[in-house]
Amino acid sequence: MSRRGALLFGAMSLIWGIPYLLIKVAVRDFSPGTLVFFRTGIGAALLLPFAAFRHELHPVFARWRPLVAYTVVELAIPWLLLSKAEQRLPSSLTALLVAAVPMVGALLAWIVHAREPLGVRGYAGLLIGLAGVAALVGFDVSGASGGSVAMVAIVVVCYATGPLILARTLADLPPLGVVAASLTLCSLGYAPFGLTHLPTAPPARVLASVVVLGVVCTALAFILFFYLIAEIGPVRATVITYVNPAVAVVLGVAFLGESFGFGTALGFVLILLGSFLATRPARLATRPAGRPATTPARRPATGPVRRGARQPTAPRDTPQPAQIAEP
Repeated sequence: MSRRGALLFGAMSLIWGIPYLLIKVAVRDFSPGTLVFFRTGIGAALLLPFAAFRHELHPVFARWRPLVAYTVVELAIPWLLLSKAEQRLPSSLTALLVAAVPMVGALLAWIVHAREPLGVRGYAGLLIGLAGVAALVGFDVSGASGGSVAMVAIVVVCYATGPLILARTLADLPPLGVVAASLTLCSLGYAPFGLTHLPTAPPARVLASVVVLGVVCTALAFILFFYLIAEIGPVRATVITYVNPAVAVVLGVAFLGESFGFGTALGFVLILLGSFLATRPARLATRPAGRPATTPARRPATGPVRRGARQPTAPRDTPQPAQIAEP
């Protein structure tokens, strides 16, 4: 990995590890719906002009039906439920539960025949990951928080479903245009609620959390992630999925005084191991001796592109930017 790639990787690991802490702080004064409105509104206000300048919005809005479906599944539902869940759950525990997204994504992709069979290793990964979730819920969740855990479970399914919609209907469109358009639609959808449920005199740290969520963890994060994909490739970029929860746990313990017990540690290890096993290919194809290697598939253009340049459609098994569970 180049120095530039390492810097981008480290930045993204931090940027998508801190939202759980910021959401936990923000929901003390902001209602979940209002928080989603401001986060998506800030992100849209920053990204929309760039996407419009690059003429990337028209082809995206031309496919408004899958765009709306993607927006609802990837942003509107999970960001609302994630905020509601963190009103009761510790931010570190929420992050660890969301870490099951790659595992669930692998299962859903197999169900809809978007990837090769899971194989023994894949099934083992699913069972290990499920054991990790059970460890977290059994050791670190009280009965009063059961509903919040169910909300996070829905978040995980949404984050795993969104990339399937993206890969099948929007993968050949400019990534920046898709992100800017989806943030805009989500903010418009939450505007009636967000503007009528404003908090009264929230503390400065709460306001700062909301601003950082919108500017850094949403707008800047997507731009940096596009550059990361272009620098190190989509497959290696997905490794940040296994780093973000660790960052969230450290921040939750350090700044919010959240506990880190045996159940948390055990569940963390099992979920990450299960996700790793479930998302690995069942086996690598072998070629007969003496036969020349095939030309490697082109990597989809996920970084900034020239005006008018056509982006190739990515193969089904190639991870897309949105396949990372952006919290």
